[in-house]
Amino acid sequence: MAVAVVALVSWEGIVAVFELPKALLPTPRQCWHAAVEHRRALIQGTFSTGLAAIVGLSAAVALGALLAVLFSQSRKLRLALFPYVILLQTVPIVAVAPLLIIWSGYTFRTVVIVTVIVCLFPIVNSVTTGLLSVNRDTSDLFRLYGATRIKRLTRLQIPSAVGHLMLGTKTSAGLAVIGAIVAEFFVGNGTNYDGLGTLMTGWQALTKTDALISALFASALLGLALFALVHLISVTVLRRWTQSSQ
Repeated sequence: MAVAVVALVSWEGIVAVFELPKALLPTPRQCWHAAVEHRRALIQGTFSTGLAAIVGLSAAVALGALLAVLFSQSRKLRLALFPYVILLQTVPIVAVAPLLIIWSGYTFRTVVIVTVIVCLFPIVNSVTTGLLSVNRDTSDLFRLYGATRIKRLTRLQIPSAVGHLMLGTKTSAGLAVIGAIVAEFFVGNGTNYDGLGTLMTGWQALTKTDALISALFASALLGLALFALVHLISVTVLRRWTQSSQ
């Protein structure tokens, strides 16, 4: 809190000393007034972006966990397909989004697809690592008693990988908001979509810098809220499996 107060005071002082115009850098008070003025649009935009981020993150968790299970059961499959999962992480999402719009249209679905692509790699990487890094002695004990591959997976590997899953999901929580907003930059150009990314694009075109900064803070708060939600699930619902790994 002390750092935040110092930053806000410094911000206010810089604007006053250099007499910066509002279009270039508004004061924190002007940004607050803009947030109050556009509160309905910001609330609606935060809801739309948050919904896309949650749906995309949930789909990425389901798909990423499934891929990780497949990779953990077959070394050949892992070597063949894992490079393509890495490719999704290295290709700039700004370059992919226009192509997805051609295929999927200016829709909520496109925003979710972009979010899934952004979130997928950390989950696949973390869960695969967790599934493959089980305790050697415990694994040997399962083999000694003749446990089937399914039993080893469900009773040893998956419980051991839950902590890794939550770590990957926490990493992807912030990325989900970024992916949703980047997709909205493009989707908002051809529809009445009302996410934070669309608001930012519109306010940037109108040089409403104070409103633009308020939307930026709203997106940051949304990312923190999504991270906190994942952490809450980790320490409550999945506490049994995540406590030992953390």
